[in-house]
Amino acid sequence: MSIIMVLNGPNLNLLGTREPATYGHETLADVEAMCQATAESLGHQVECYQSNHEGVLVDWIHEAGRRIKTGEVLGVVFNPGAYTHTSIALHDAIIGAEVPVIEVHISNVHAREAFRHHSYISPVAAGTIVGMGVQGYLLGIQGLVAKLGK
Repeated sequence: MSIIMVLNGPNLNLLGTREPATYGHETLADVEAMCQATAESLGHQVECYQSNHEGVLVDWIHEAGRRIKTGEVLGVVFNPGAYTHTSIALHDAIIGAEVPVIEVHISNVHAREAFRHHSYISPVAAGTIVGMGVQGYLLGIQGLVAKLGK
């Protein structure tokens, strides 16, 4: 049974209260419980992390890379939040640590402000899911498992 790491970036700790018309009413705890249930149904476990700090997210990507090499971790489902549009460091961490990542966004970033249309993560992600609400996390888990054939 492999572990799937679910990483969440800045402001995702505010799910359920931050702009519910855009992000929904589910809390981060709700999302984590749904992810755990989905992973378990596929024979895997989930570890969920959230940080508002870019360097912490980089460190978790590095950790995922080390744990993938030992066979403990399968990959990462990652909602980088606003760092999607700004972080070359996260882009480089994914490449350097050789981590299969499914990028997830709750809202359809392509239907929002122009600055949200560019992602530094998408070019290095194994797949991207946008605009499916918190169900996107579950699709990300399923997609990661299917893509890696595990």
